[in-house]
Amino acid sequence: MLHLLVLKLPMAQTATAIDLDSFDVKALTIDEGYGVKGLSDMNLKTLPKQFIQPPEERFTEHTLILEESIPVIDISNWNDPKVADIVCDAAEKWGFFQIINLGIPAEILQSVMDATHRFFELPPKEKMKYNKKNSPTTNVFLRTSFVPEIETAMEWHDKLTFLYVSDEEAQSFWPPICRNQVLDYIKPCELLAKRLLGMLMKRLNVTEIDKSKESMLMGSKKVNLNYYPKCPEPELTIGIGCHSDLSTISILPQDVIGGLYVRKLENDSWIYVSPIDGALVINIGDALEIISNGRYRSIEHCVTVNKHHNRISAPFFAGPEPSAIIGPLEEVLESSGEKPLYKKVLYSDYAAHFFTKAHGGKDKIQFAII
Repeated sequence: MLHLLVLKLPMAQTATAIDLDSFDVKALTIDEGYGVKGLSDMNLKTLPKQFIQPPEERFTEHTLILEESIPVIDISNWNDPKVADIVCDAAEKWGFFQIINLGIPAEILQSVMDATHRFFELPPKEKMKYNKKNSPTTNVFLRTSFVPEIETAMEWHDKLTFLYVSDEEAQSFWPPICRNQVLDYIKPCELLAKRLLGMLMKRLNVTEIDKSKESMLMGSKKVNLNYYPKCPEPELTIGIGCHSDLSTISILPQDVIGGLYVRKLENDSWIYVSPIDGALVINIGDALEIISNGRYRSIEHCVTVNKHHNRISAPFFAGPEPSAIIGPLEEVLESSGEKPLYKKVLYSDYAAHFFTKAHGGKDKIQFAII
């Protein structure tokens, strides 16, 4: 095929020699493992048409971006009731907040970010060992975009996903170049998620998270290593489209490049989430919105890309175990006299539904609404 011949040329020649209409971009990026990083490395002058988003999905000079910020919360004093109140207020009003003085060593955060760079700098042949067709386990898989099989316009990112089952499984099957760094990162994230969920549950009249509640809140754990290469025409595409998360709670360390935007519901505008050194971005997912009967809200967010810099992130997601039945907690309904806004659903069914559609705001949660 033409693109295989062109790719053997020096990169300086590739940028001018390649004809983007003459080959299957999806085959190159997905089947052959080059990803969008491979396209970016060609020093293209224009964006491949497969990544051009419709105007309503783009961020332009006409996009309404507010001069506001999501709450930044110092959680160094876990036992202070005022801290818990601030966290719960932020989860109710914003669905997003940043935390500082969180107790996760800076070297662990830096290590997982460095490991992300190392993995995506691997040759395509090495990365291809972990795509869905080749991966030695279903719990690790590499993809480009969200669900490229059904998207009309692909998103400008590559992503390596880890579904945590056990340390033993990870040591056997995860990529050695980033395995230990991801494992070291999961452990403090798990503790942090449990503490935050403990605060949030108390406001819902759940005084203790027993084994049953824990499996419903954080019976599954996942990490994505996201890579957003520099893009020739960032104004025409998106890194990750507008969506809310599937999880109960998400934990995100940002790099200094930034690019995360959160929708403010009151006036359908956007707020830029400025990276803060040492901070983590926390957000509520769909599962927790359902469990809390809408008290805590999963909020739409998206990621833009940059013309001059690569961006990375390493979000951690805690969610129900696949076999969990999720729905509004009885404690919430009994204490408030509310009617349930959501029906009870099997979490694995909701997750399957989540990945059958391209990103489209919060439309997926309609699956659980009564």
